[in-house]
Amino acid sequence: MIEIIATGALATVQDHGRGGALKWGVGASGALDNLALAAGNILLGNDEHAAGVEIQIFPFQVRFLEDCAFAITGADCGASLDDLPLPPWWVQTASVGQILSLGIPRQRIWRASRAYLCLAGGVDVPLVLGSRSTQLRGTFGGLEGRPLRSGDRLRAGARANGAGRGGFGLSPPALDLPLTEGGLPAVRVLPAAEYAQYTEAAHQALWNEPWRVTPQSDRYGYRLDGAPLHLIAPIETRSHGIVPGVIQVPPNGQPIVQMRDAQPSGGYPKIGVVIEADLWRLGQAPIGSRIRFRQTSWDEAIAAGELNARWLAEARRLADLYRGRTGSS
Repeated sequence: MIEIIATGALATVQDHGRGGALKWGVGASGALDNLALAAGNILLGNDEHAAGVEIQIFPFQVRFLEDCAFAITGADCGASLDDLPLPPWWVQTASVGQILSLGIPRQRIWRASRAYLCLAGGVDVPLVLGSRSTQLRGTFGGLEGRPLRSGDRLRAGARANGAGRGGFGLSPPALDLPLTEGGLPAVRVLPAAEYAQYTEAAHQALWNEPWRVTPQSDRYGYRLDGAPLHLIAPIETRSHGIVPGVIQVPPNGQPIVQMRDAQPSGGYPKIGVVIEADLWRLGQAPIGSRIRFRQTSWDEAIAAGELNARWLAEARRLADLYRGRTGSS
């Protein structure tokens, strides 16, 4: 069990989200950086669907109320356990009474804005529609459907035999799977349904200009600032189903990328969609930073997903190898 002793707004319990709930008008939710959450569970030997804590405003501190192994992934926040500095993407064991502290993310070797705290056995909150993820608008899931606050306590679930050994880590996917365009972090995008109805100037801007992540961005959508994207002629679309990654363009011409808490329907025209394999990259883009869009194909999008899966498989192999060695010593 841990107790939250210091947190900013919007730290929430998240897992990989609610698959299959869109038919009921319920968005997916889940970790904005699914690779970071998955890696934290791999480091601990957890079930792949185990929940963790997504942290996006710092500093953040927790006190361990019992002995527990934990992993920190995502942004490099200069983590420390009492006075012991911890490397990023690391698993460690804590004793009762120790305090874990995370500071402002460092933007040195790689840029990231969110950290993930995973516990051996996963964060134990009730399942709602098959997921433990917090749905803020619906006020369900996670801990009472709300952000975490000081004084909250979270239990860890049952852990597998041999899980929870500490003292090793992983190289972040931002270093192992880099993707840049014009010197800026990039995400791959497929043209969407209304793409052909935008001007050639809009097409050129979409692919060739940088886009700034504005302070109006959140888990529902990233509002970007750049060259306005104009239609050839006004169009009217009925509200229709949308999913995370869809790039909608409201009348002001500034795109909005739907993120993990996106509503399940919308009526703005769609110029593109960020491929699922790259949503973690966008989810880690700091407010005020600039990104680029790279046009891609369906085959390339599938290949990108397979590359992510191979990275996770290799991470699991290395973690299992380490636990096997320490378990036999």
